[in-house]
Amino acid sequence: MSKKILIANRGEIACRVIKTARRMGIATVAVFSEADRDGVHVAAADEAVAIGPPPATESYLSIDKIMEAALASGAEAVHPGYGFLSENAEFARRLTEAGVVFIGPSPQAIVSMGDKITSKRLAREAGVNTVPGHDDVISDGDHAVRIAREIGYPVMLKASAGGGGKGMRIARSDDECREGFQRAASEAASAFGDDRVFIEKFIEEPRHIEIQVMGDRHGNVIHLGERECSLQRRHQKVIEEAPSSFVDDELRAAMGAQAVALAKAVEYSSAGTVEFIVDADQGFYFLEMNTRLQVEHPVTELVTGLDLVELMIRVADGEPLPLTQEEVRRNGWAIEARVYAEDPFRNFLPSIGRLVRYMPPAESETVRVDTGVCEGGEVSMHYDPMIAKVITHGATRARSIEHMREALNEFYLRGVSHNISFLAALIEHTRFRSGQLSTNLIAEEYPNGFHPSNIVHDDPALLIAVAASIHRRYMDRAAAISGQLPGYERKVHDDWVVVMNDRHHAVNVRPVEGGHRVSFGGEEYLVLSDWHFGQPLFWGSVNGTKVCIQVERRNMHYRLFHWGAQVDIMVITARAAELLACMPVKEPPDTSKFLLSPMPGLLSELSVEVGHDVKPGQHLAVIEAMKMENVLAAERDGTVAKIFATVGDTLAVDQPILEFA
Repeated sequence: MSKKILIANRGEIACRVIKTARRMGIATVAVFSEADRDGVHVAAADEAVAIGPPPATESYLSIDKIMEAALASGAEAVHPGYGFLSENAEFARRLTEAGVVFIGPSPQAIVSMGDKITSKRLAREAGVNTVPGHDDVISDGDHAVRIAREIGYPVMLKASAGGGGKGMRIARSDDECREGFQRAASEAASAFGDDRVFIEKFIEEPRHIEIQVMGDRHGNVIHLGERECSLQRRHQKVIEEAPSSFVDDELRAAMGAQAVALAKAVEYSSAGTVEFIVDADQGFYFLEMNTRLQVEHPVTELVTGLDLVELMIRVADGEPLPLTQEEVRRNGWAIEARVYAEDPFRNFLPSIGRLVRYMPPAESETVRVDTGVCEGGEVSMHYDPMIAKVITHGATRARSIEHMREALNEFYLRGVSHNISFLAALIEHTRFRSGQLSTNLIAEEYPNGFHPSNIVHDDPALLIAVAASIHRRYMDRAAAISGQLPGYERKVHDDWVVVMNDRHHAVNVRPVEGGHRVSFGGEEYLVLSDWHFGQPLFWGSVNGTKVCIQVERRNMHYRLFHWGAQVDIMVITARAAELLACMPVKEPPDTSKFLLSPMPGLLSELSVEVGHDVKPGQHLAVIEAMKMENVLAAERDGTVAKIFATVGDTLAVDQPILEFA
């Protein structure tokens, strides 16, 4: 057994590997770029080695620097995590030649399965169902169009070395195909150093279901069941679960058998995932094989009781698998939600900055949180925007969903924009609750983007009652301040007006033991809590039902966050409510003549100059942020009057790029 392991990764997955290694009594070595000098994974490891500046190409993607760190630290093995060099055969080969164990499959298996074109050919030879497509590399946009016409639109353009939604585009026309080819190739070159792109038929109303396989160096391969990964946005998984409500025993056995057959065909050892696309009739087709640990591996761990990282370490050290296919057991249901630093109300634009407050839900038998950040840490523009993964487990799917709902409700995060409201809305959505999923669900249900109107709280009376109770606590404290003028002591009355969503609600708030009795709209609400001033979470009960509500006092407002909905509430006197109705509304500034940066990022392309006339839909600029390219296009006719930024500039949110005449 290796005594020291270097983790060639960062953030959440590095912390995840360190946790298992520590339990196994194995020392760990972290590597870090200058941007991650104060990272959680650096502090968690027994040793840490600096490997370069923030850009991944100069640090986490540098084989030479990782090799130097491994040899200098005396690490006997390297775990690559996922992303970066995890599926780089050259990296695995060089480690092996240097006498360092690569905790993953052989270089030959990585070459065979890590390349999507080669893997599809091998899959067919192994008797695995495959999607119709063109396996050879596409030379240019016109070549892509010719092939797409032969296959028939819609088609999917995919980076051969891609993964994680990078280098993927759907095309439904010749123009989209040319543009998709250019963007897919560019993203692939930036993210993977390989710009090869291939094309396959895009299956409508698909489900994305994958099989977890595990092999050892003695020829044994088993599968650990499926994961449903159909909830995706821009081909990036958002919520995953195991098992799938769509898969029955017969389909599971068939998909598992094909996944195992493919793994055996390439003599696969270690953890790997065979991804399938499944149609409405349960026909399934091979997509790709990921020769690494998946982001969503925790849901498989929770339903099988197995530690996949530990199995990877033991297999890499030559141990046989500790169980057979017949001994694999599934217990209950697990769901994973990915918490990202992004603004769902601004088309999911990435967010960077300091985590001013970071309080994930408490871990328990039903809740697990995998994270690589901490309060006070920075979310950098250089890497993936994932903050944490929340994973819940229950005896049934319904129970796991309820645990997830509660966990997201308790996740307190401030300082950067985040997608918790979006995750909460998905968890509550009728299509998710009923298991009617497809990879198109998010695009179909939110065709115009995600808006606050998508998460209207279904019990506003609950928020009104809690806000009124909290305000009464503040007023009673103010009235108890010593040193008030005799005869002018502050008195607190029971009648107030709660202003929420521009609606006024007359409420009566009376103190009772342990809380308040709040009356409005002909109903009474008994609000009990031991909440103290300044606490971000209001734990208590309303009419006997347990509640947890996030609370911020912001000048005259109380900002409450519950079940994904965020509302600003004022609790004022009746006279103040009358005066409030007379206040003028300030109009927002007119920015229609400016092209503003919608996100923090690097201006990588600027397609126009001063004096150029532009038409709606014309590409103006490209901004790179968190490993994705974002194209900015003109919304109307105009003429470029001024340009404020140049290619290579790092832009802030809403920073002007150019002005139209």
